[in-house]
Amino acid sequence: MYTAAGQLDKEQLVQRFAPLVKRIAFHLMSRLPSSVQADDLVQNGMIGLLDAIDRFEAGMGAQFETYATQRVRGAMLDGLRDNDWLPRSLRREMRRIEAAIHLLEQQVGRPPSERELADSLGMPLADYQKMLQDARGHQLVYFEDLAGDGDEDFLERHFTDDAADPARLLEDQDIRRHLVAAIDALPEREKLMMGLYYEQELNLREIGEVMGVTESRVCQLHSQAIARLRSRLFGEGAPVAPKKRGRPRRG
Repeated sequence: MYTAAGQLDKEQLVQRFAPLVKRIAFHLMSRLPSSVQADDLVQNGMIGLLDAIDRFEAGMGAQFETYATQRVRGAMLDGLRDNDWLPRSLRREMRRIEAAIHLLEQQVGRPPSERELADSLGMPLADYQKMLQDARGHQLVYFEDLAGDGDEDFLERHFTDDAADPARLLEDQDIRRHLVAAIDALPEREKLMMGLYYEQELNLREIGEVMGVTESRVCQLHSQAIARLRSRLFGEGAPVAPKKRGRPRRG
């Protein structure tokens, strides 16, 4: 993958990793509304791949594919944020859900059920579940809060030893420790769903088959699990405060 001059061969890398870009795009598509086009994700992902090729240095301590995967996914998420594809009204409703989760957890000392959350929001259970379904993919915007300031992601900041800031590294580790604890506190069905999706990399249909529920039900559970995680990480009194990115957030 290197030229005679010892440089990364951009053309060969693009050809080799184009399927990776498509795979990441379709993995994200399973969590997004039908209004999002796969071609748009792929196009943004290719921009991320080219950026990875330009930035990657062999001595960074990472395999190129690992580095490129982060860049490609980040470019796709940037494109989604730029398009502002999630309605502001729905973002407000998801924040209401997060606030209700936080309040009820303080009151009952355990993760509240869907019925309890629907009642606290003053809506029928079916309407609450539809809201979760409509919010498909909202976590793709909000999970960026787990990264640090600026445009660099966790991997890029810490691959190189000479520029690593020990305080920032500890802060990132602290965030991840609280995230692990928040995942462990999820209801068992939601914890199973998260493990199947993020660890086993099953799609929503496959997870539904394992759990014996519909694909839309898996989507609802996923949105609710993310709301629970955000409530624990970023709610009032949470141990980790959200960090601001360089680009202002809309909505």
